[in-house]
Amino acid sequence: MQGGISWALVALLAAGLAVAALSDWRERLISNRLNAAIALGAIPFWWASGLTLWPDVALQVGTAALVFALFALAFRFGAMGGGDVKLVAALALWLPPGATLKLLVIMSIAGGALTLAMLIRHRMQKSGGALEIPYGIAIAFGGMWLIGERFFNHFG
Repeated sequence: MQGGISWALVALLAAGLAVAALSDWRERLISNRLNAAIALGAIPFWWASGLTLWPDVALQVGTAALVFALFALAFRFGAMGGGDVKLVAALALWLPPGATLKLLVIMSIAGGALTLAMLIRHRMQKSGGALEIPYGIAIAFGGMWLIGERFFNHFG
């Protein structure tokens, strides 16, 4: 990442992820407009980062399409919300394939911890009804983790 505008775009991505997490926590909803803004924000980021259309951008778009397809299956079987699927795919547009794999691992661990905590709370309160997990929080956590790596790992 070259700096200047790319750092500003990454800051906007971080803000978008924070809004998505908060929205998912409060309303169990991540808006299509927010997901579209995150996805479209990747385009100037590619340009500012000096990525070439072939193969760099093509790899990122292909990886994001694969992530979308895999998580759309999870949505189909009721394991994930539609906003979560779109958010993880939009975030994948910002990341090279290796970082996207890291994202999936980090968000899976965070999502498991979140699910466990919410399940314990649900059982302790003896709440009825289905447990809804705001998985956008885990996705945002994974994205923030990777953004933080970009800041802290460039020193050493």
